[in-house]
Amino acid sequence: MEEFAIRLNNVPNSYYGFVSAVLSYVKKNQTRFDVVSKYMNENPTSNSSDILWFISQQPDFFEDSVSYSSE
Repeated sequence: MEEFAIRLNNVPNSYYGFVSAVLSYVKKNQTRFDVVSKYMNENPTSNSSDILWFISQQPDFFEDSVSYSSE
């Protein structure tokens, strides 16, 4: 994961929140990591906004934001 973090830091317009958010997303499971890594490989000129947009389009993007109430 350290190599991936370095790669994220080298993305044009990279910033701490971007790197943290992407790492948090991909650490949830291997499939997420594979999909984002593949996107970055296939789109080497993508910037931080492009990558975040791509992640936001994933079917499981909102799974982490679901909150459960104890009603």
